[in-house]
Amino acid sequence: MLAVHRYGQPGARPKAYVQASLHADEIPGMLTAHHLIRRLDAMDAEGGIRGEVIVVPVANPVGLDQHVNDSALGRFSLGGAGNFNRHYPDLTPKVAEKVRDRLTGDPKENVAIVRRALVEALSEAVPVTETDHLRHTLLGMAIDADIVLDLHCDDQALFHVYLGTPLWPEAQDLAHQLGSEIILLAEISGGEPFDEACSSPWWRLREHLGDDIAVPPACLASTVELRGNADVDDETAAGDADNIVRFLQRRGVVAGDPGPLPAPLTPPTPLAGVEMVKAPTSGIVAYRVTLGDRVKAGDMIAEIVDPVAPVQEEARTPVRAATDGPVWARRAHRYVRAGDVIAKIAGPAPLEGKGSQLLTA
Repeated sequence: MLAVHRYGQPGARPKAYVQASLHADEIPGMLTAHHLIRRLDAMDAEGGIRGEVIVVPVANPVGLDQHVNDSALGRFSLGGAGNFNRHYPDLTPKVAEKVRDRLTGDPKENVAIVRRALVEALSEAVPVTETDHLRHTLLGMAIDADIVLDLHCDDQALFHVYLGTPLWPEAQDLAHQLGSEIILLAEISGGEPFDEACSSPWWRLREHLGDDIAVPPACLASTVELRGNADVDDETAAGDADNIVRFLQRRGVVAGDPGPLPAPLTPPTPLAGVEMVKAPTSGIVAYRVTLGDRVKAGDMIAEIVDPVAPVQEEARTPVRAATDGPVWARRAHRYVRAGDVIAKIAGPAPLEGKGSQLLTA
């Protein structure tokens, strides 16, 4: 069963939807949601909710119940339904047919028309499996929102956000308020993640109806990565919750003065420019860089040590960067197999041969 915290009047605008730990073994979002709910409870008691807010502190009770050998495994469905943050439906084709003859020259009116069509299109879907029902329920709460924040984390990582390219630069208040150290932009990242199921229909409609339609990107949806999986403490989570509240204040969802917008920590970079550095062989990762280090193409970022090499002087295989940029994520588990991603580097330009699948599995 999903625990859902609702604030404000249903249908009030702006509407914000926040969920945590869709990957159920990613814990920082749960603690941040706990602190966020405490703040919203207090604001609600004082009449401070102007729009509508929905918070789901544990978005994946199915994955939360998955344990193997005393280890939580909440990223993938053990029942074969895949990654819990993939395979969300693209409602664009159905919505395009529903709104084709109804859109006007008024962007505000069109936003309302498209939102109703999104809700209707989703209601026509018939979920079958347990995971289908979970995806359908979560999307049903978020599909008509102005703001969608999907709280995740990486293995070991800097604070980073994923955003649709059409949302930039209007979404810079989100990235800067949250203190994002890496901002990754893609129009379509591949894999149909939750945030894009909410935001991308707004610009994908142009593929079906033409570029001249008066339909703005009316859903600011972002996957918000709260650093690494071990970054779970009250002080950090409370600070993240404070920043979410300030962003909601800035967008008029809740009352209060957010104060000055923090200075940007970094310019955005293309998701297609991220190098997923892979281990060339199996062994122990001995890193030569730490999070935030800026590297150049050709720099050694790690060595893979073969613990059973017959000649120890030949046990180390260097791993070098293929692009310039900051190292923003590393693998926590230090024994890796050939082909495992051991680090991520935010390159300044799309990498050749990157393809359409820009996310890890």
